[in-house]
Amino acid sequence: MLKAGVLGAGHLGKIHLRLLKQSEKYNLVGFYDADADNGRRVAQELGYTFFDSIESLIDAVDMVDIVTPTLSHYECAKMAIAKGKHIFIEKPITNTVEEAEHIRALLAKHNLRGQVGHVERFNPAFVAVKNDIKSPMFIETHRLAEFNPRGTDVPVVLDLMIHDIDIILSIVKSEIRHISASGVAVISDTPDIANARIEFENGCVANLTASRISLKKMRKARFFQKDAYISVDFLSKTCEVVKMKDAPERPDDFDMILQNAEGVKKQIYFDNPKITETNSILDELETFADAITNDTTPVVTLHDGTEALRVATQIINCF
Repeated sequence: MLKAGVLGAGHLGKIHLRLLKQSEKYNLVGFYDADADNGRRVAQELGYTFFDSIESLIDAVDMVDIVTPTLSHYECAKMAIAKGKHIFIEKPITNTVEEAEHIRALLAKHNLRGQVGHVERFNPAFVAVKNDIKSPMFIETHRLAEFNPRGTDVPVVLDLMIHDIDIILSIVKSEIRHISASGVAVISDTPDIANARIEFENGCVANLTASRISLKKMRKARFFQKDAYISVDFLSKTCEVVKMKDAPERPDDFDMILQNAEGVKKQIYFDNPKITETNSILDELETFADAITNDTTPVVTLHDGTEALRVATQIINCF
């Protein structure tokens, strides 16, 4: 079992602590939090070992799980890498692309493993359909959340939209040709609602909307490609796959047949992918353990995290 330590005991940090504790692939050594009062309170209430310095925790583990505010990711990652530790780092990878590229270079220099917490890659609904998504030509995503002061230290693009940016970049195998976007700050000092249009060299277009001032939650993506429509609801963890094929010469009464202006007939049918209910955060942490143990490439690499941040930054620069 890999010895793991968590940096940061906020809302998400406590979730990571709980899951690492129950994982059979990690031995949770303890955690560090810059707020000593919060650290002692979490230790007392939940029973985890609190380290009073970041250095002492890093020295005691094999893998450092960085769940601190984004602004501190870079320094935490540098300290862990300098001591020869593998790093799992929450999204966004760092505050700037330059910091992310430096972390990537340090990790490669020390021959260590790193993974970024783009958890939607492990959402069971997305996992169930990702192999059906082939060369999409139009993608539409909506990620809406009710207002929560937590996370407003960064624009909504880095807080919410970056999830969908990473999903899209993992699917569309083409260079980006053009990005246009708009964003509005309503409650925070940074944009709370944003829309972006990403045009790829292969002709694919992605339209992304993110808001943290909505009255209801929504996390949906729709993928349109030749002879298929695929939708993923990341919130309800459900999906839908609608496909078309050449219509049979003698269709049944219940077959759904479409005919275009040229007289070509297509049959519409529905796939029902099997969705295996899992805990996405536990999955991402445990696949990272496998990557360390087996010396393989993590599912979401630091390169992936850097590219998602690069696109997010380009979107923000459009405002």
